[in-house]
Amino acid sequence: MKRGTDSNKAPSQGSGGKGGYRGWRAILNPLWCYYGFLATVVATTVFGLMMVFSSSAVDLVAQGSSPWSQVIRQSIYAVFGLLLALLAVRISVDHYRNWSTWFLIVSQGVQLLTRTPLGRSANGNEGWISIGGVSMQPAELLKLALCLWLPQALIEAQRQVGKDSDLKSLAKAYAKPAAGFIVSFLLIMLGKDLGTAMIIVIIGFVAFLVSGFPLRWLLSLAVLGMAAVIGFSVYGNSNRTQRIMAAYGKCSEDDIQGVCYQSIHGLYAMASGGLTGVGLGNSREKWNYLPEAHNDFIFAVIGEELGFVGAAMLILVFVVMGWCMLRIALTTKDQYAGMVLICLDVWLVGQALVNICVVLGLLPVIGLPLPFVSAGGTALISCLASAGVALKMIRTQPDVMAATDGS
Repeated sequence: MKRGTDSNKAPSQGSGGKGGYRGWRAILNPLWCYYGFLATVVATTVFGLMMVFSSSAVDLVAQGSSPWSQVIRQSIYAVFGLLLALLAVRISVDHYRNWSTWFLIVSQGVQLLTRTPLGRSANGNEGWISIGGVSMQPAELLKLALCLWLPQALIEAQRQVGKDSDLKSLAKAYAKPAAGFIVSFLLIMLGKDLGTAMIIVIIGFVAFLVSGFPLRWLLSLAVLGMAAVIGFSVYGNSNRTQRIMAAYGKCSEDDIQGVCYQSIHGLYAMASGGLTGVGLGNSREKWNYLPEAHNDFIFAVIGEELGFVGAAMLILVFVVMGWCMLRIALTTKDQYAGMVLICLDVWLVGQALVNICVVLGLLPVIGLPLPFVSAGGTALISCLASAGVALKMIRTQPDVMAATDGS
């Protein structure tokens, strides 16, 4: 008898038994990965609420507002995101597969609203819309839509092309996924959102790579894509050009109080933390020295208050999150679910890595939040919704399906 619409494969026998994974091999246990992923999402979200309060309270008091206002808003976003995650877990994989095209079209349409009178700009990023006084960043929705649509489009392309197909048949087979990706990429670039565009390129690169697209062509296209991201973003934007140059050059005295200011104070915060930090709530840089302390540079406050130990533990949590998704992606019998997990993995963990590299001065400031941790409604809601989707895809793994009764 079939277990449901998500997968017609029977659970494997014995591989997930209690005696199958002993000692360090426990990290290979699909059930460990299932509950481990769930634990990392909860841990980063709760930790994020704590750090949002710590990093924003001082600035809010200085503005004459309640020190609790930011964390209360963030908590509301977290509850809404949790509800979406619970809904996402209840939707069948077949529904995701069948409705992903419409989801992408709707997401692209919402992203297009940024070019209408509803569009708003923030810190040079024109990828925001405001409806009824509520602002949102449609690009977060578009990232999730791509993670759901690209795998299905690429699987269809795989079926159309053979092992030794020529360039013409390859181009014909991959025209659909390439077109959907390029349109999404261009819509993001129209909003001058360098950070999101970079993540979109990485998602696309990995998705095409695991689908079997020839690496030699893929590398060339990826280089062109990243060049387009940088070139289009700095064109006519001297401030962004200076930020990129400052990240890999020497800051002048004027730059120290200008384009280098945020990066320098982020490094000051990290250096001040030492091994164990100055203590939760005791950051000095958040006292109006470090811009966006509760948002893009919240990792700097974490490093200052909790030190190397606290920052390293957070990085370890993201490593566990990424490993859990990758492990299930490699063992599930549902190809679509596996590819979706890889795309979500690249998005969530890859974005965390980019954010941390920005704070450490390894990359220019590009305006990417730390997933599950940084303040921001759209980002947190989309991350939690994507976590719900990931949990559903994880449940396609035979051992996990057997333990959760395929629910």
